[in-house]
Parts: sequence; C-alpha cells; structure tokens
Amino acid sequence: MSYATQPLVRPGYEFRSDPEFPHAPPDWQREDAEAMAREEGLRMTDMHWRVVRALQEFYARHDDPAINVRELHDALDEHFHAEGGIRRLYALFPKGPVAQGCRIAGLEPPPGAQDRGFGSVV
Repeated sequence: MSYATQPLVRPGYEFRSDPEFPHAPPDWQREDAEAMAREEGLRMTDMHWRVVRALQEFYARHDDPAINVRELHDALDEHFHAEGGIRRLYALFPKGPVAQGCRIAGLEPPPGAQDRGFGSVV
C-alpha cells in the first residue's frame, strides 16, 4: 500500500501526548513516517524531524481547519531562519517543505500547497 494514498489527519483533531512528538496526530507513528520518507527518496535527519515537529505544533496551535498555506510557509521560514530558512527546508524536502513535510508529519497539506498538475508548489 502506498503511503500517498493513506488518509491524512485534518487540523482540529485531538492530538496525543508523546515525549518526542507531543503534537502528533493520534494515528501517526514515527516508523510510518520513516517508511513514507524512504518511499519518497528521503533519509530523515534530525533537521527533518525538527520540521515535522514544527509542522505538527503549528497545526495543533491553529484549530482552524483551513490552514493558510502562506502563513504556514512564512512561519517555517521564520522558525528556521537561523538554519537558512525556507531555502534550507526546500533542500531537505525537495517536493516542498509544506506539502511533503505535512504528508510525512501525518497532516493534510493546506489548500494551495500542491498543484496536482505540476507537483508541489510550497
């Protein structure tokens, strides 16, 4: 089964308490995320996991089901500014730090994060 076809959690769902990923969606497992990343050609590093945690925390703090893609993009850029910002995140997630990062984090990418015809936008 392809991980790309698994249903993703929408914002507003109850998040579980996990010491490493306290804002992870209830059905999300690190092992599944690693398998999905391998399927997408990524080798997860500490920096990848930091992005996953940041995305999960952003979704947990924004209970609005309509997450704004630009707001999330800018929040990631600001959060990781010292490490190179959004440019560095594109090097980590070549299919887009928002689109690909959300999928690996078990979150539904916000509307506008993906262009079905051309691949990831952000």
